[in-house]
Amino acid sequence: MSTLKILETVQLPTDHGHFIMSIISYGDDLEHIVLERSSNVSEIPIIRIHSECMTGDVFRSHRCDCGEQLEKSLKKIGQTGHGFVFYLRQEGRGIGLLNKMKAYNLQEQGLDTAEANEKLGFDIDLREYDIVASFLKSKDVGHVKLITNNPEKCDALRDGGIEVDRIPLPTTTHNANERYKSTKMNKLGHYGH
Repeated sequence: MSTLKILETVQLPTDHGHFIMSIISYGDDLEHIVLERSSNVSEIPIIRIHSECMTGDVFRSHRCDCGEQLEKSLKKIGQTGHGFVFYLRQEGRGIGLLNKMKAYNLQEQGLDTAEANEKLGFDIDLREYDIVASFLKSKDVGHVKLITNNPEKCDALRDGGIEVDRIPLPTTTHNANERYKSTKMNKLGHYGH
């Protein structure tokens, strides 16, 4: 059984308010990030489970909608004053940055994101979310409002004993991400906005 470890915590002022940033691990060598905003703790916290996306989060690539999802989530949690952003080190649906780049090249040859991962010998989505339920329980949080279009995130939290209300997360469609977003809905079962 994996054990949650909080490795370090710091204050983090941002454009969306003051957060507490913690580095956490959960039975592996990966260091994940949790941003916590807790100025209005009487409310059910709003959370975002976000997997690392170097191309979308940092470089604002239009191939995906990750950077926009992260920005909208930080803004919403900042405005409401109570919530968490879990930034999980699961680049490319868990295949890592190098393999994600290989998948991008396969997409340039006509495969969609799911087909590209499979062509590289991976499952379509290798991400796990147990660490989130464990962290929430450590904070005595049993009910959340989850910003997501991914039903697997809702199911993972429910399986971990957390009550979940889903908040849809609409994003902009570009020519470069239209097929990606369609694949998420049609092959991965993501909710429409």
